Amino acid sequence: MGRTYLVEESIGQYLTELSTKVKPYVTGLLIGQCSPQRDYVIRAVRTPPKEQQQQEESLGPPKLASLDEEWITTHASQVSRMLPGGLLVLGVFMIATPELAKDGQNALRKLIFSVEKSLSKRRLWKPTEEEVSDRAALQICSATKKVVCRTYDVQDPKSSAKPADWKYQSALTASWVALGCTVNVNIHIPLLATSPNHDLEKNTKNGLNRWSKQIEESVFLINGQVKDEDTDLLEGQKKFRGNTQPSPQFSDVKVLTQLCQGGSARSTATVQVCGGSINLRGAVKCRAYVHGNKPKVKEAIQALKRDIINTLSDRCEILFEDLILNEGPQKKSFGREYHVLPQRLFVPVAGSSVMLSDYKFGDEAAGEIQERFVEMLDQPVQAEDMHIAEDISTVDICPVTDSPSDAQQAQLTKATLLLKLQQNMGLVVAAAVAVLASIFSFNYFSD
Repeated sequence: MGRTYLVEESIGQYLTELSTKVKPYVTGLLIGQCSPQRDYVIRAVRTPPKEQQQQEESLGPPKLASLDEEWITTHASQVSRMLPGGLLVLGVFMIATPELAKDGQNALRKLIFSVEKSLSKRRLWKPTEEEVSDRAALQICSATKKVVCRTYDVQDPKSSAKPADWKYQSALTASWVALGCTVNVNIHIPLLATSPNHDLEKNTKNGLNRWSKQIEESVFLINGQVKDEDTDLLEGQKKFRGNTQPSPQFSDVKVLTQLCQGGSARSTATVQVCGGSINLRGAVKCRAYVHGNKPKVKEAIQALKRDIINTLSDRCEILFEDLILNEGPQKKSFGREYHVLPQRLFVPVAGSSVMLSDYKFGDEAAGEIQERFVEMLDQPVQAEDMHIAEDISTVDICPVTDSPSDAQQAQLTKATLLLKLQQNMGLVVAAAVAVLASIFSFNYFSD
């Protein structure tokens, strides 16, 4: 039996409107949440048209073979940054004329695997074994309005299509649970003296990867309590029936990060020459959403963990993209630099209790963000609906020297000697005690 997709009712109207405007075909993304029992689709977003594509359409009807995979996967990457925890790109859709319908499923299959490959490269976390890996391929005929939904397992490159149910439902997110937390960040990433300056982005990602493991091992208090992962998230809370208006239950979460390893873990010291460092500081606002169909605590914590990791990783990615855009990719070295990470803002989704997010640099006008929402999510946003959720977070980049200086080399030698002395101190003391004991013993028997 195939998977069931519960779909927000307004999506049906959106897809119908697209089908009346379609010229040979249009593609887009399906956004929602997976769960063991069923999947939820809360948004459908068309792929932004390219100027080149519009010119090609004027010359003649395009064929599905001319689909721009890179453009579609780039759009998916941009959209994934705007999704809070618990939401992801669930699949792709295509609305096409009857003449192109025959090749539509093959094109969708190819797109699903391309999008998943692109998104997985950016993640600093790995999917669990029990997670749902099926992704939806939705095909709609622009003439007959016939809907065909199939799924592919993105973990299996040889996966074949499986039938899936596509069911519309009103007020889909009315009973969803929202979780929020503030995480204080103070990450120090050392840069080896032998590391080239233009590897800043790579070093930052490596540092964030180590930090993400700390987040994975953290303790999460939901409304001040530690809950068993397999219990119902809503256990003990009152349920309100008959209310179809979006009014999600909100859970406040505290994140307790372990400061040190457990006693069973052996710790070793490493001395390295570092000619620079990257320091990330600030307090980031994180948010996640979980479906209201008896969600488990582990689902909620996992969604929030991934939002914490994603939001900091995405900001650093955006910052480096902005530096390249403004200063050019040819820049290979950095002096001492102080940057402000983009701030996170949240925007409500029309007819839903879920909010989407974006990132704003200090000099960005509200109009630029509004344009981005229209381009990326095909959704108009009012300036007064944009809520900046946090204060400024910073990045302090200290430059890497080309090679270790004499002073650094001397410092390394001194540090190494001190480390060896500390490691051997126990042996030295033990030997001294043994010698003294033998002397006292000799004197005692001599007397």
